[in-house]
Amino acid sequence: MAPRATAQVLLRTVLKSVSRSFYLTLAVLPSDVRAPVSLAYLLARAADTIADTDVIERTRRLHYLTRFREWIMEPAKYREAVREVQAELLATRPTAQFDQSERVLLSQLEECGALLESFMPEDQALIRRVLRILTQGMQKDLTDFPGASAQSLAALKTMADLDLYTYNAAGCVGEFWTRLMCAHRAALRDWDVEPMSQVGVRFGKGLQYTNVLRDIPTDLRRGRCYIPTDLLNTVGLKPADLLDPASLPKFRPALAKLLRITLEHLDQGWLYTMAIPRREVRLRLACAWPILFAVKTLQRVSVSENLLDLSTTVKMTRGEVYRIMALTAGTLGCARTLTAYYGHLRKRVSC
Repeated sequence: MAPRATAQVLLRTVLKSVSRSFYLTLAVLPSDVRAPVSLAYLLARAADTIADTDVIERTRRLHYLTRFREWIMEPAKYREAVREVQAELLATRPTAQFDQSERVLLSQLEECGALLESFMPEDQALIRRVLRILTQGMQKDLTDFPGASAQSLAALKTMADLDLYTYNAAGCVGEFWTRLMCAHRAALRDWDVEPMSQVGVRFGKGLQYTNVLRDIPTDLRRGRCYIPTDLLNTVGLKPADLLDPASLPKFRPALAKLLRITLEHLDQGWLYTMAIPRREVRLRLACAWPILFAVKTLQRVSVSENLLDLSTTVKMTRGEVYRIMALTAGTLGCARTLTAYYGHLRKRVSC
């Protein structure tokens, strides 16, 4: 099977059990950018699987992320590195450790490497850069949070630490996305790449801030508090206090500040999206959908009476996702209509 056909099969297999909405977002992209964006996602997903495999000792995961990154940088030279990762994660680990889509992806990493080397050198360089930042961020995460349960809870110290985390996890993707689109889409050739890349960074950060707020109770029980201690200090709380759902009223002023920061980033992401010419309907929708999903999620976060309770779900339902996609696809990328809808959702975020 040709490398690009292999990537499409992998993408469908991996995303079937993960995120139908994200698969549709990739599918709506123009064909000339779909393959490199999809491959970058697949490689990032593989790295994330390595980082999150808790049956492998932490120092080994750090080692395998380094080996994985070496292979990304030079697939032909470091072929043994990816085989080392595969041997550890697949051959010597129980089948139940990974779902089928993850096993398929890990088993076909060499095919992903072949696809990477089939791209133009400029696209290869962009993919390698973003994967370098993402994997280094994953390693920093494993180091900053050495435990794996609430009993070994650790927290970021400052708002600057949180800002760096959101860059490493998603802001760098906004930068990658901008440079790739400007290189391939004639309609974006007039964009000033450097400043627009920085707006793309804020776009990505807004999405990751949303994830942080949505996942607070889950992350806490994994030993990770992404709410910085310097912010918690301002409301008289410690990271461990967030394990108690009754702490929510006291936490709300800090939550409100984080919601405002997140919305400021997403507002920049929306300006970025509306700067895409309307004739690039597919690209505009591919950018608009994640922001709309994020704002809808923030609305649920902001009004939740049980945000810190592990049993509470603030994640959007599949029906809500499909409803937003159907409503906005019908606008054919009209900036006025899309912006009115964004404003409607944004006003419902209480902060």
